[in-house]
Amino acid sequence: MWQRLSFRTQLFLPLGASFLAALILAGVLLHIFATDQLAAENEPRRRSTEAIAAALNDTLRTSDNPRRTLDAFVHSLDTSSDIQFRALDAGPAPSPKDGLHKPHGVPQWFIDLLATPDMDAASPVMIDGRRIGDIVFLQDMSADLFEKWIGFLALTSLVAVLMVLTGTIAYVLAGSVLRPLQDLGQGLTRIRRGDYTRPIPVGGPPEIRQGCEEANALAATLAQLSQDNRDLMHRLVSLQDDERRDLARELHDELGPLLFSIRAGTIALVEAAPAAGKFGNSAQSLLQSVEALQQTNRRILDRLRPLYIEELGLSTSVQTLLRTFRNQAPHIILTDTIDADLNAIDGPAAQTMYRLIQEALTNVLRHANASNAHVRATVAGETLAIEISDDGGGLPAGNVFGRGLTGMHERVRALSGSLSLLRVDERTYVRCRLPVETTRDAPSAG
Repeated sequence: MWQRLSFRTQLFLPLGASFLAALILAGVLLHIFATDQLAAENEPRRRSTEAIAAALNDTLRTSDNPRRTLDAFVHSLDTSSDIQFRALDAGPAPSPKDGLHKPHGVPQWFIDLLATPDMDAASPVMIDGRRIGDIVFLQDMSADLFEKWIGFLALTSLVAVLMVLTGTIAYVLAGSVLRPLQDLGQGLTRIRRGDYTRPIPVGGPPEIRQGCEEANALAATLAQLSQDNRDLMHRLVSLQDDERRDLARELHDELGPLLFSIRAGTIALVEAAPAAGKFGNSAQSLLQSVEALQQTNRRILDRLRPLYIEELGLSTSVQTLLRTFRNQAPHIILTDTIDADLNAIDGPAAQTMYRLIQEALTNVLRHANASNAHVRATVAGETLAIEISDDGGGLPAGNVFGRGLTGMHERVRALSGSLSLLRVDERTYVRCRLPVETTRDAPSAG
């Protein structure tokens, strides 16, 4: 529970608890020491009362008329005097707190908080060995109580001021520490997501500044490694494309004419052979094999490198690819939105887009069991957006790329693009974003 609280809460809770404990301790100390102080201040008055009572008793013992002497003494006392005579038949003595005069501005709860000692100092008055009353010293404690109340207010105000001052300082210091920590956390989140461009602000205490500087250095290193990785992958893709192009050209220039020559000779054998007979059947079988081999060679050439992209343009090449798919899968309704500006794209981006659509449609045909599909390819500014969707059976287990799309993902990453596979509203989407530099003069095939 404590670990879930924020840093400021963890900081202010102990501070608040300590100040509250200080106030409680101040109340306890006031309750203890104020009572002792009031009792100590009353001790001289108690002794004075005893001395007056002793002198009066001596006088009454030697007086011819003790009652008259006592009445004269009582009449001599001023009603406002602290020293009074209380006759025994006047009833029980009032409670010490009942005789207190409440000072102006002192709340009753504060008076109740104090353990007021017995301030009513009483000494017995004797006539003929019989107690007839007491000499009492009634003290007005208003000034003492007001003094204690002012001291309590001063102590409470001091604690409150210290609490506000300490809280303000702690709040400012916590902010100066938390702000760079929050910047550091946000920066590390950006680094985890692959954003190395925005540096983390360096601030706060030296320990946090050092952490921010190390995180910025890490981001710079990761940015360089990422760029080196992209450059390496781009080179690998370029080398792969070059190798495929060379292999495709060899198959086209070397194997293609040979297959054409074999097919032409086979046709001549078929025409020269009798319509029936073992030789004629063998010639027909050879012709079918040669034609199948030519079809296979064309499919391999198309998979290795669609040479007509450079000749016809990317948009026309994609439309040709879609027509081929419709011929192969007439049971799947294929719609498309192909931007005419695709012809301005060439190079690795064009090859990657063509192969991505080709691979995605191959997966739709082989695995999706779909009834309709849609291909969308548009250019917005310097971004090429590609989306292939279908209403098939959904994503593979674990929502991971297959072997073909894994290769496409590596090609897209090499071009600093993104490729995602997701399922939304009973449809499967393959989405790709590629940064491109369009050109109106695409190079022709050599």
